[in-house]
Amino acid sequence: MTGPTATPPERRADRADRADRAEPIRLLAIRDTPLSVDEVFAAVGHERAGGTALFVGTVRDHDGPAKGPAVTSLAYSAHPSAEAELRRVAEKIVADFPVEALAAVHRVGDLGVGDLAVIVAVACPHRGEAFDAARRLIDDLKREVPIWKHQSFADGTQEWVGACA
Repeated sequence: MTGPTATPPERRADRADRADRAEPIRLLAIRDTPLSVDEVFAAVGHERAGGTALFVGTVRDHDGPAKGPAVTSLAYSAHPSAEAELRRVAEKIVADFPVEALAAVHRVGDLGVGDLAVIVAVACPHRGEAFDAARRLIDDLKREVPIWKHQSFADGTQEWVGACA
């Protein structure tokens, strides 16, 4: 393999070593309560991890290039299969990267501007692997897990955005 997600031969052994260790998927949840960066970060602490990448998605006050009306709130809804799909996505990340620990939580329900909508964290032996795995995790979560966003705008309009699956 080549490219930024390629794993050098000396690091491939890290994956083989994981077979006899604890489950790397430490926390997966879809919740209607506020999310905690501290909880997610603590879930991925691992003595073999030299790098931990954390992504926090927050509700912003605009959609796209900020030319339209301001976003005032969001409401996320999840399909009943969302938790199973989140686990499937996480398992694929663990299979594709030398993950020591992984966590992902997504909020559902009504959120205001500034609220935390999603948090993912991945701990790997090296920082590059952690960044690559976290990027793939959030991208796959957004693309494949059936969670839908309903936006409300300051001008009274509303729209469904980013519906996946």
